Amino acid sequence: MADNRASAFYAGLSFVRPDPTGPWGTFLEQIERVTPYLGALAEGAETLRRPKRTLIVDVPIEMDDGSTGHFEGFRVQHSLSRGPGKGGVRFHPGVTLEEVMALAGWMTIKNAAVNLPFGGAKGGVRLDPKKLSRKEIERVTRRYTSEIGGIIGPQQDIPAPDVNTDAQVMAWMMDTYAMNTGLANTGVVTGKPINLGGSLGRAAATGRGVFVIGCDAMRRLGVALEGARVAVQGFGNVGSVAAALFAEAGAKIVAVQDSRAAVANPSGLPAAALLAHARNNGGVAGFPGAETIEREAFWDIACDVLIPAALEGQLTAARASRITARLVLEGANGPTLPEADDVLAGRGITVVPDVICNAGGVTVSYFEWVQDFASYFWTEEEINERLAKILRGALRHIWETADLRKVSLRTAAFIVACERVLTAHIERGLYP
Repeated sequence: MADNRASAFYAGLSFVRPDPTGPWGTFLEQIERVTPYLGALAEGAETLRRPKRTLIVDVPIEMDDGSTGHFEGFRVQHSLSRGPGKGGVRFHPGVTLEEVMALAGWMTIKNAAVNLPFGGAKGGVRLDPKKLSRKEIERVTRRYTSEIGGIIGPQQDIPAPDVNTDAQVMAWMMDTYAMNTGLANTGVVTGKPINLGGSLGRAAATGRGVFVIGCDAMRRLGVALEGARVAVQGFGNVGSVAAALFAEAGAKIVAVQDSRAAVANPSGLPAAALLAHARNNGGVAGFPGAETIEREAFWDIACDVLIPAALEGQLTAARASRITARLVLEGANGPTLPEADDVLAGRGITVVPDVICNAGGVTVSYFEWVQDFASYFWTEEEINERLAKILRGALRHIWETADLRKVSLRTAAFIVACERVLTAHIERGLYP
């Protein structure tokens, strides 16, 4: 087991021969595919294949039983050419350096595609939060923040919530940073509690963004929202919010899969009741009025819209050949493998890529960052209106680019983003 862990560790460090099926390999393949469309800027694409900074830290804490636990933490800053790093922190047993590198790269593309003044960053700690107490999670958070404290800050790198982290974790990060620097700067993280400078609308922003983008994409494709069949993989903060908004708008949630089970009902699942059941029972399994199906059977469900909102690498070529949806809305980061993209394109299925589809969270994080600097806060109605305006404008520009260049929406999003990042990189020049 130790040898396997070591092999995985060193594979994650390799920029030359990464695992082509892993998340960093997927990101590199996406950069490779967009490079021919970058013209004179293609010469600078090598900078996108190399994260600017990777930090690996040991996170030792005192466990509740008095023993010392050690956890491995990461913070990767992929690009800072367009502004400070921006990206979440996840606590998950599957966190690796390779994964965090890819997630940071996607944040670079996402922020540039939406035209936010940020670079790309990401962080994570390899742990199973279900096996730690709340106090142990707090100790991990504070020690991790102290270990990466030298490279984060409101003008350097701004963490946010991600998988298994929340507003409380961000509050601990902010407080630890303040204690270590003597500066009570609320802008060091986003996704904080409202009382500590958080923004209204932030918690639901990613799922709301999926809905806003989805409605616009459906209109462009001529898919009616009323009665549309929607299948959602992943029922956390993103999937559940998107499902609820689609249901409120008249769509039918016909299937939901979470980490433990999958349930389906062709007549539609009540999203609010399903979410309450999942919170009370640890998942969607056993929801009354729904059929529990095999997890793999989820990909065969008859639907018009598919929302993969779980972890990366879920939509393989084999699964892409089976789905019935006309439209895929990527609520997760990197859910579709490159070969699956090819299959979906060949079948005429439109994919709205993660770097625009799930950009609602980082967009409202940007709003929060701005509000913290100004010490002036907007209403939730203002937040939602500004969010919709920015996302729709970004999608319109990317869709027009796709039509003009005769490429997929993903390639178009990467063209737009890479042009912005590489232009900024060239204009700044090299120092020294």
